[in-house]
Amino acid sequence: MRRRSAHSGFTLIELLAVTGILVIISSIVLANNAAFGGAITLRNLAYDMALSIREAQTYGISVRKFGSGAGEFGAGYGIHVEITNPNTYIIFADIYPSGVGNGVYDSGQNESVEALTIRGGYRIVDICATPIVGGELCYSGNPALTRIDMLFKRPEPDAYVRINGGATVYRGSRVIIQSPRGNRVAVLVESTGQISVQPL
Repeated sequence: MRRRSAHSGFTLIELLAVTGILVIISSIVLANNAAFGGAITLRNLAYDMALSIREAQTYGISVRKFGSGAGEFGAGYGIHVEITNPNTYIIFADIYPSGVGNGVYDSGQNESVEALTIRGGYRIVDICATPIVGGELCYSGNPALTRIDMLFKRPEPDAYVRINGGATVYRGSRVIIQSPRGNRVAVLVESTGQISVQPL
């Protein structure tokens, strides 16, 4: 009669099965971790943009000086987004013409306060504006809509939203940011001055 060894181990097939299971679980965890990290980065970028808009709002209603020396104290401050430059948005001081301002960013008039860059393959893919009457207008449905300006001026925290450098004021705006994986999030600005981030 044959006696069993007290020191029996794993067979090669058992080791291969356990290794295969660990490889499958690890690949699932790593794939989900990359997707989760991308979603977190996208939301962080959207919140960064929302904070930049809030910063412009604070500058606009607190009468921040723009320029050196005596400077300009009556400037409104805003955010300028252009779909043709999907990785940059600009905080600007509205001083042109003659220190009065026209409600929009004028690139050749030294109105830029800070240009902020979106990196890592993330980009602005759409801009939208909601008129006082009627439905929302977006670049995706109207390629003529190429730029949007959101201006804040004292004494109220209200946002003055204009498109394409025009004089018409809109009820609100949305800036849509997309990740390299195709996930999207929107930064909303209402005419009442409310700023929020909305996953899409």
